[in-house]
Amino acid sequence: MTFKAPVKDMLFAMQHLARLDQVAQLPGFEEANLETAQAVLQECARLNEEVVAPLNWEGDKQPSWWQDGNVITTPGFKEAFREYAEGGWQGLQHPVTFGGQGLPKTIGAACTEILNAANLSFALCPLLTDGAIEALLTAGSEAQKRLYIPPMIEGRWTGTMNLTEPQAGSDLSLVRTRAEPQPDGSYKLFGTKIFITYGEHDMAENIVHLVLARVTGAPEGVKGISLFIVPKFLVNPDGSLGARNDVRCVSIEHKLGIKASPTCVLQYGDQGGAIGYLVGEENRGLEYMFIMMNAARYAVGLQGIALSERAYQKAAQYARERVQSRPVDGSVAGAAPIIHHPDVRRMLLTMRALTEGCRAMATVAAAAYDAAHHHPDAETRRQNQAFYEFLVPLVKGYSTEVSHEVTSLGVQVHGGMGFIEETGAAQYYRDAKILTIYEGTTAIQANDLLGRKTARDGGAVARAIAQQIAATEAELAGDGSADALAVLVRLQAARQAFEEVVGFMVAHAKSDPVAAYAGSVPYLMLAGNLVAGWQMARALLAARRALAAGEDAAFMRAKIATARFYADHILTRCAGWRDSIVGGHAAVAAMALEAY
Repeated sequence: MTFKAPVKDMLFAMQHLARLDQVAQLPGFEEANLETAQAVLQECARLNEEVVAPLNWEGDKQPSWWQDGNVITTPGFKEAFREYAEGGWQGLQHPVTFGGQGLPKTIGAACTEILNAANLSFALCPLLTDGAIEALLTAGSEAQKRLYIPPMIEGRWTGTMNLTEPQAGSDLSLVRTRAEPQPDGSYKLFGTKIFITYGEHDMAENIVHLVLARVTGAPEGVKGISLFIVPKFLVNPDGSLGARNDVRCVSIEHKLGIKASPTCVLQYGDQGGAIGYLVGEENRGLEYMFIMMNAARYAVGLQGIALSERAYQKAAQYARERVQSRPVDGSVAGAAPIIHHPDVRRMLLTMRALTEGCRAMATVAAAAYDAAHHHPDAETRRQNQAFYEFLVPLVKGYSTEVSHEVTSLGVQVHGGMGFIEETGAAQYYRDAKILTIYEGTTAIQANDLLGRKTARDGGAVARAIAQQIAATEAELAGDGSADALAVLVRLQAARQAFEEVVGFMVAHAKSDPVAAYAGSVPYLMLAGNLVAGWQMARALLAARRALAAGEDAAFMRAKIATARFYADHILTRCAGWRDSIVGGHAAVAAMALEAY
């Protein structure tokens, strides 16, 4: 099947929900209007539809492989990455000062989704490089920025994030990789890192590893962790490459999905010590690494949306073509394409509504990020930063859990053919599973949402969002159409369920943490569902206005129908989560541990 980037829906979300016109008024983004966004997205779509997407299934059939310390990527990846880099796509959102294009996240996020929908395994390399660039922009010295960032933006070098060790997964206090200070100001690193995405490959001249390690004599726990630049090839002061550093890929993992992306085990210091350079100050490494992690968490949420879009497109095409059985209403005399069957349409609409709802949520979050970093008013920046930070675990957690549901439905629409690898539906399902795990599992996102984003401020940001949702409810009431009034009923009930849960979490987070955290993932799912449903309600209102103005009637009617379906079939899940959180928390801890 041919992938088609959903440019029209992306532009709709930017224009009507994220208010791109307001983003374009921010200092530095004056050229980032709807016309610019359309031109960028269309060119991004062309590259990915024609060059990157055709390699997706090939990568699943012929993954990257390891041989004598080297990783050879899927045939065609190296050439595609060169074209991606030469097009300037790696620098899309990065500063012009270092060779980037300086576009807002609102536009960049859409391009990230397109790339990931085209080929998730391929897109992971640029994703990690973006994170490395962000970390160095924030914490690196001026010399480090000048030396390492431009080659990564140019795509000549790539970046990685080295956190995990065999004994230290989510608990980074257990990191053992050690760094020994040297007389010249550098450090020598010794240790093993696992699950390093694109930790070794053949697509770039150099790889800039950002590594968490513990300086000799540092405090125990997370307070003693520092961040280091450890390049695959040492870099001379003029930017040219020097000797090979003492970091080697000793194996790659064999995985359920994302098979073309090499997931490496890296060994540091087997031959005397890998030379590294401290980023920022000693013992602040986790703080700096969180910059990469937050950027990556949002991007992983986009990966979930991307896979959902790809699975939906494939399922919808199959449903239009697969002839099987007579429709129950007799609308066709004999056997008809399965899209005539009510349950197939229910599955397709579920896939579509979840995808569009998550895309709308992520687009609005991106606009908040842009305002938080570029708005001239300090209070506006603060409010947008708080809103964005609340949404990041929702974009990451909810959108990736949704992708698992959507890709599973994609297999189901195909029936038995979905279970056959050659149809391609199964690859999206297998690829989706990792999204709920890496860059922080869904439970970690939920703990962040509950502890840092809700309990810490007494639910202030959560309740402020509920007030914004109530304002949208008033708009729905003012619209007065049957669709708007039906969505109003569902949105109001979901918002009230959310407010009840926020109150429960604030009351119990400290006094009875087991009761609160037993419902942390359902809380995340409720919040993500609500915020996505809120954006779909706003989309319905925008589509009705556009329809009245005579704009693209077919698209607007489909948007209204999708938003109505979301309200009737997806927002209604919120009450169940509320009941399980508030009334069912005791059941989670009721069973004795030895009974499991």
